Order: sequence, then C-alpha cells, then structure tokens
Amino acid sequence: MDEIFKTKIRKIGTSFGILIPRHIIKENKIKLGEEVEFALLKKQKVEAIERLIGIAKSAGPFVREHADKV
Repeated sequence: MDEIFKTKIRKIGTSFGILIPRHIIKENKIKLGEEVEFALLKKQKVEAIERLIGIAKSAGPFVREHADKV
C-alpha cells in the first residue's frame, strides 16, 4: 500500500534520515532491514499540486452543454 505522510529530515551521525510513523510500519507490515522505495516531494511541489487539485475541484459538477442526439 502506498502511503504519503509528512516528516522532518533528521541528522543521524553524519547523514540525514527520516522516521517512518509506527502506524504506517504496522499497516504495511514493514520489517527491520526490509527494502522500501522512497519518493521525495518537496513542500513547494506539494503545494503546487494541491493548488491544481483545488482548481479542478472548484470547477463544480459536470453539466452537459448539449442534449444527446438519438
């Protein structure tokens, strides 16, 4: 199952890392040492996507301009 969640980048030794929330670990049955794929969405890109989705949602319900011809 794909999950999107927010977390902060943390310093771990000389590297950076993220923490995966416990509920996501349980729901996805992630085990220690298991390989997972990670996608990075920076806040500016997420905000731009959310604006586009908001524009699409505000368009309102679909209304047919012309009656179907039989």
